[in-house]
Amino acid sequence: MDELDQQLIGLLRQNARLSVADLAHKLKVSRGTVTNRLRKLEDRQVIVGYTVRLKPEAQGDRIRAWMGVLVDGNRTREVIASLLGEPGVSALHDTNGRWDLLAELEVGSMKELSDVLERVRLISGIQSTETSIHLASYR
Repeated sequence: MDELDQQLIGLLRQNARLSVADLAHKLKVSRGTVTNRLRKLEDRQVIVGYTVRLKPEAQGDRIRAWMGVLVDGNRTREVIASLLGEPGVSALHDTNGRWDLLAELEVGSMKELSDVLERVRLISGIQSTETSIHLASYR
């Protein structure tokens, strides 16, 4: 990826609904160039989709939490596979520091959160977890 691809991705991160014409205008290139770049980025799976971001308050009925996961020994791949199969895990990140993995959880009720936590505790290869419930966002 060159600088133009990076700029294109940056504009799409700000607003994935920008038209090809708007992107071309902002990048000072032709619409054909933007269309070709987008197709190549999609074909190479650099861009794998376009989405909508909602303010957390817009989904007031959803409960979000973060779970730090400490993996037992060298079982990270096994644990990742299990966590990716858990419906309450909306995203999973490999980290450094205190936790080996950071799982983002999203559920519809405290009962669902309790069920997710119980299922995760039963995953073989997890040594310990710590969960924090998202209360508010400031930015």
